[in-house]
Amino acid sequence: MKSISPAELNQRLTADPALAVIDVRTPPEYNTVHVAQARNLPLDGLDPKALVEGGTLPKDQPVYVLCQSGGRATRAAEKFASQGYENAIVVEGGTQGWVNAGLPVTRGQSGVISLERQVRIGAGSLVLTGVVLGWFVHPGFFGLSAFVGAGLVFAGITDWCGMGLLLAKAPWNK
Repeated sequence: MKSISPAELNQRLTADPALAVIDVRTPPEYNTVHVAQARNLPLDGLDPKALVEGGTLPKDQPVYVLCQSGGRATRAAEKFASQGYENAIVVEGGTQGWVNAGLPVTRGQSGVISLERQVRIGAGSLVLTGVVLGWFVHPGFFGLSAFVGAGLVFAGITDWCGMGLLLAKAPWNK
């Protein structure tokens, strides 16, 4: 998987602002803060072949892909590769890496909770609910906490988070 640092991409964008940069986060995340030249094409609806064949993205030039921290961008680059497009380049650290490097961004409305935070809130709420119900109602409810814990371990190992994919489809993330 090819990657590029935010600083190096910024230099390339300074030389050629028309480079193809796509942000695969949800629209609310994108609207909160994004690289100015990036277009929002959420991962759950990304169809690289249609974008390239439709002329939306260049076929023979690199496409720079970023998300919040890099996980979704890597999956997007894998989608490009699986459809025969080998020029997708992941921006290291994603939008957060870009912001941490002090590079220019476009900021929109605040108060939108990132998908990563939504997953932490959801998982934490389910674990707490399982513990409370297990303590006060029936010990079998401790299984809910165990299930969520196992899901978090699985997500950490595989970099695939089912809860994140479900939350990305929620109406408030459209």
